[in-house]
Amino acid sequence: MPERILVVDDDVDSLKLIGLMLQRNGYEVIAASSGTQALNRAAADRPDLIILDIMMPDMDGYEVCRRLRADAKTRAVPIIMFTAKTLIDDKVAGFEAGADDYLTKPTHPAELASRVRSILARSTTQRPQASIRGKVIGVMGAKGGVGTTTLALNLAAARVLNAENPVIADFRLGTGSMGISLGLGRAQGMANVLSKPVDQITPRLVESELVSHASGLRGLFSSLRVAESGIEWSRDAGITVMKALRSLARLSFVDLGAGLNPVSYGLQRECDQLILVVDPIYPTLMAAREIIQEIGSTVAEQQRLHAVVVSRAASATPPSWRDVEHALGLELRSVIALASELFNQSLQANVPAVMFQPTAIASSQIIKLSEDIVARVRATGVLSQ
Repeated sequence: MPERILVVDDDVDSLKLIGLMLQRNGYEVIAASSGTQALNRAAADRPDLIILDIMMPDMDGYEVCRRLRADAKTRAVPIIMFTAKTLIDDKVAGFEAGADDYLTKPTHPAELASRVRSILARSTTQRPQASIRGKVIGVMGAKGGVGTTTLALNLAAARVLNAENPVIADFRLGTGSMGISLGLGRAQGMANVLSKPVDQITPRLVESELVSHASGLRGLFSSLRVAESGIEWSRDAGITVMKALRSLARLSFVDLGAGLNPVSYGLQRECDQLILVVDPIYPTLMAAREIIQEIGSTVAEQQRLHAVVVSRAASATPPSWRDVEHALGLELRSVIALASELFNQSLQANVPAVMFQPTAIASSQIIKLSEDIVARVRATGVLSQ
């Protein structure tokens, strides 16, 4: 993403010339023609650098600079004063107001470009990096074969369609089909990570094992290699991976596989939201009810737990929505329509169904579900826009 520079000058020709030069050097340019407009644009657009003229009719550059430095939102933004005022006293006043650099007009474009690069490089080095505390949405099947992996993958893909950059992770060593469904059958990043001692599992290691799909999805995948099934890993290792994901992406979707065991029980507790996938068949609903009773014993747990029916086969007498809720003892969040042909075609194309045919009924339902779940995360104040 190009660095964003706010140029402030009441001279329209200067604005155009400086803006054109910066754009040719690959920067995004925001323009302001007055001090008041500059303050508003700086607060709203959060530029990486401000080039500020001094002589303006409503508010001079010194006052603009002082106000920028007094505002917590703009205090750390580097400022280059660029003006025709050449006296030493003018420069001293600029630095005292809070400017990082001072250039006098006219200046050769190459010198201005060099100063901009230098200030931005210095700012990047000195600026404290904001730590990301991303959120994790877990997807767990009441049993195998209910569409857990397909749903997890398409929920993440739906966020990519919304111009977000989520990570998808598959903890099912030796049975992971997510990578294959994307044409990444040899991807085995999760095995490479979980085969390490816990104290060696770092965000950098996890990031190095992420594989990018042409769609924009990034994933930490398991494979179908039998050898992966023999890797012994602990709940602590899995939790460490999830903590690393939080530092790498604002939103991650995690395939936890089917059912509860000591490891998956610990992992689901680390999830901010948990989707329990079922099909509308009595044995599956009973297995799901056991899981719900085990992990949804409190109001807080129930609020983060969402039951979703994925229709996998045609039925002459499917249970009603109300019947399913009664069997589960929990409200349904969504029912995904039967769409065997759509999912088969998307698998052959190695593209998530919501991207392969986003207007299909099942795709629309998954996209809506992803919006609902993310909205619930945001409603708690833990995921920024």
